[in-house]
Amino acid sequence: MLFNKESFIEGNILLIKKPLRWTSFQVVNKVRWLIKKQYGIKKIKVGHAGTLDPLAEGLLILCTGKMTKKITEFQNLNKTYTGKLYLGASTPSFDLETEINERKSIDHLNEDILIETTENFKGKIIQTPPIYSAIKQNGKKLYEFARKGETVKIKSREVFIHEFLISEINLPEICFKVICSKGTYIRSLANDFGNKLNCGAHLIELTRTAIGEYNLDNSISLDDFEKILR
Repeated sequence: MLFNKESFIEGNILLIKKPLRWTSFQVVNKVRWLIKKQYGIKKIKVGHAGTLDPLAEGLLILCTGKMTKKITEFQNLNKTYTGKLYLGASTPSFDLETEINERKSIDHLNEDILIETTENFKGKIIQTPPIYSAIKQNGKKLYEFARKGETVKIKSREVFIHEFLISEINLPEICFKVICSKGTYIRSLANDFGNKLNCGAHLIELTRTAIGEYNLDNSISLDDFEKILR
């Protein structure tokens, strides 16, 4: 890919590997700052095509300049994730952001039950986003309600799970792969899966490996992007 002042203004697509504990917004700000600094540009449009949680890593598509008009097209593409669930324990955030608040036995679980239960989450499903998320409701982000200890009725949404595959079982942890539609919360899938198993579950690792045909293997780190610009 050609990186120069004109290409960024006309519009580039950047495949960036988002680091763990960075927000998607921080990645956008970093890339925008690097471009402005390198080329002496006062203003440049940079946006991402689909948020990744701070505790997730992996592929983030960034668009610059006139290419930001195509962000919605990228957002509509299917997403592929790999990750790890912890069974037998739940958290309010459905991941490691908050402490475990409930534990249940997993003695009844075996490979057949786990694989059979994934079938309940394939195809069209109704999902409730986690309250620890940036979705806005009543003019506030859901996590603002959560952090103040306030309750709010969260609107459910219809999503589509194309594939839910368990790739490794090492109880209480299992590894998985999911291919899903836009708007799917893997944290919510983890929580719902744990509830269906009657043991609870939360997400402990998550990597986005693909967005449509765009693959994590073809992405670059922020450090490498900075070196290329120089």
